[in-house]
Amino acid sequence: MAREVKNAVCEWCHAKCRILVHSENGRLVKVEPDRSYPLWNKIAPPVVACLRLRGIKEFMQHPGRVRFPLKRAGERGEGKWQTISWEQALDEIAERLSQLKEKYGAETLAAQCGTQRTMEWVIGRFFNVFGSPNYMGANSICHNPCINPGAALLGWPPRHRTQLYIESGPGGRPKTGCVLLLGINPRHSRLRMWPSLRDAKKFGVKLIVVDPRRTETAELADIWLQLRPGTDAALLMAMINVIIEEGLYHKEFVENWCHGLAELRERAREYPPEKMAEVTWLPAEQIREAARMYAQNRPAMTTNGMGTEHLSTSIEAIHAKFILSMLTGSIDVDGGDYMTGPARCHIESELDLSEKLSQEQKKKQIGIDRFRLIAWPGRDAIMPHVLRVWGKQFSVARGSASAHAPSVYRAIITGEPYPVKALIHLASNAMITGGNVKLIYKALKSVEFHVVLDHWLTPSAELADYVLPVTPWMERPYLGTLMATDNTIRGGEKALPSAIPGEYDHRTGYDIMRGLSLKLGLGEYWPWEDLEQVFDWQLEPLGITFKEFMAQGGYEDPPKKFKKYEQIGFGTPTGKAELYSTIFEQLGYDPLPYYEESHENPLSKPELAKEYPLMLITGGRIQPYFHSEFRQIDSIRRKRPHPVVQINPETAAKSGIKSGDWVWIESPRGKIRMKCELFAGIDPGVVHAEHGWWFPELPGEEPWLHGVWESNVNVLTDDDPAVCNKLGGGWPLKTALCKIYPCQVY
Repeated sequence: MAREVKNAVCEWCHAKCRILVHSENGRLVKVEPDRSYPLWNKIAPPVVACLRLRGIKEFMQHPGRVRFPLKRAGERGEGKWQTISWEQALDEIAERLSQLKEKYGAETLAAQCGTQRTMEWVIGRFFNVFGSPNYMGANSICHNPCINPGAALLGWPPRHRTQLYIESGPGGRPKTGCVLLLGINPRHSRLRMWPSLRDAKKFGVKLIVVDPRRTETAELADIWLQLRPGTDAALLMAMINVIIEEGLYHKEFVENWCHGLAELRERAREYPPEKMAEVTWLPAEQIREAARMYAQNRPAMTTNGMGTEHLSTSIEAIHAKFILSMLTGSIDVDGGDYMTGPARCHIESELDLSEKLSQEQKKKQIGIDRFRLIAWPGRDAIMPHVLRVWGKQFSVARGSASAHAPSVYRAIITGEPYPVKALIHLASNAMITGGNVKLIYKALKSVEFHVVLDHWLTPSAELADYVLPVTPWMERPYLGTLMATDNTIRGGEKALPSAIPGEYDHRTGYDIMRGLSLKLGLGEYWPWEDLEQVFDWQLEPLGITFKEFMAQGGYEDPPKKFKKYEQIGFGTPTGKAELYSTIFEQLGYDPLPYYEESHENPLSKPELAKEYPLMLITGGRIQPYFHSEFRQIDSIRRKRPHPVVQINPETAAKSGIKSGDWVWIESPRGKIRMKCELFAGIDPGVVHAEHGWWFPELPGEEPWLHGVWESNVNVLTDDDPAVCNKLGGGWPLKTALCKIYPCQVY
């Protein structure tokens, strides 16, 4: 092989940058930004400064990578492994799955999936033809708390924060009048949004930031609303109250194109700013000021991050967020919340074969007795109206119709409502990123059969029966439309070989699931031999092959068409944008947003707060990590070597804690230790602890499991179904009680 340069899509974060990968004889030489890619310079820090990409050789050459299929050779968690061939691995895994399916039914198989580290439709396709409805992951707390409500209320979800940045018109002047950000810090989490936000501020665009912490984004804001954690819905309902009562809403749009204003008006009267000031810790006048600024600087762009999606009232707050956009007429207008509709190609939702999963099997999905919006009942209620208007399904089923993860783990342990005996863990590390990790540990020790697809022996992989090495992004091609929610098409070439004899043998998720399907007699559903053939089929409506698409630039972003609803209406039961959700009502939920106290805070649990007086929020994004990834890459780890908890100096002083001290953080569920960072930008009654921490340098066998118990914030969190969001099932990661005290140091 000679020197080659390929255009690959980096999947190490959601920015999906296009990268030129230089190689020689199949070996990585260097990477650099693809300057032909239209978005290459709309990111900060720039690609050349990305610490993850600068550490790519360390990643590729790391001795800890899983390079060949592994089979457990000792007791589960003992750390003893045997290297086997792919043929043996697929034969044995398929045989076990077949046996378990015959004994317990297809629903006995569950999947724990990660965040866009493989083709999202692949696991859905496998499960739908296998016959199990129990694919799960972070869908209840990430992405789909926006996607499913967006589709229910508007008929297609507005452009997701993953693709979002503020666009400029003539002279560089932004088209947006006001930006409202809820629980999101683009400086660390949305690297395209961040520079566009800074530029927009120079032109006078108004910025309202809702966050308990004074982040870099909050410092940029015209109004920073430092609310009490968990009270987002109360704040937004108070803003809705002001906009309606003061007549600040867009009357033409609301009267002609919105459903339910009278009902919303009555509900909003329950949330006057003076009353909500007591709930949110915000002055009533600041709430009014924010509402007026938002309503009087149209169009508005409104988006939220994990700070909102990780609440027990997440869907209610997001419903209110969409209502604000509707009230200001900011839906599908230039500079507002744009609804793309589907891409011109065959999109991912056409690949997951959801029609092959019978209604009988759908009814067996774990969690739908309570949590129906981001599950099969919700998807099936929304979809006919979406298809009527758009002709294509929104979102992959794996995301928009998933089982409830906390309930599945409980089913593994208890056998109720039926036995779940097998688990496939795909591009996920639930022992670190799942809520209430002690329960997940018990489930992974209890499950009869456990297969992991990953790059590393993570704490979750250490508890598997088989570990299969899946390809990283540079070893596979890419074609995507943001899981079938956006009309932009991005493509990337396979840049490096997925196997070098004697050194490593990785396979794509598609190759693995297709290989298992062939062994299970399901080969008819996998007609394409590899991903490039799949992509050829996807691009047939454009009349080109994948190679031709890449030769033409590998990117399509159609010209924007605004106010499409004037021609086609909204893909909802009423044909309008729904303030009052008829879909929510159909599913048995309140059709209007409301606020209720979180399950664990000083107001809802005053007796518990006597022992645990502080409110714990978790999971604020930090560069250069991405969830639990990259902690074994030395150049990255040196930049941020230790887990950090942010504590107000006043609070720390009361406990004799100084900056840099190791401290214990204890909740009713356990305790961990982190290093203190004194941070005046947080209320004295609140602490913030980083998530995603494990220590790959520590032994993998039990009791170590790479230090899974030492600084893992999910030792402290709760995922009891009783405290999860009532519609979507999201578990609360931003509202818990805790106490802190110094670690003894010698």
